[in-house]
Amino acid sequence: MIFAPRPRYRQRVMQPAPETSRVATSRVACDGASEIPGGAALGHPRVYLEIDEKGYVDCGYCDRRFILTGGAADAEAAR
Repeated sequence: MIFAPRPRYRQRVMQPAPETSRVATSRVACDGASEIPGGAALGHPRVYLEIDEKGYVDCGYCDRRFILTGGAADAEAAR
C-alpha cells in the first residue's frame, strides 16, 4: 500500500472579502451593527470616516469598505 506524504503545513483558508457599501457622500459613519436589527450592542463604537481620492475607506474596527458612488473605486460606475 502506498501512502501520500503528509504536508508539513496547514492549508490556509481564504477569508471572505470584507463587506462593502456604496455611499453617496464622502463622510460616513460606521458602528458595525447598523444592518443588524436591534444590534447596537453587537457592533463597535461609532466612528466617522472620510473617503479620500482613492474613492473608498475601510473601517478600522469591522473592515467594512465604503465606496463612493461615482468615485475612483466605483467599478459599477466605470461600466
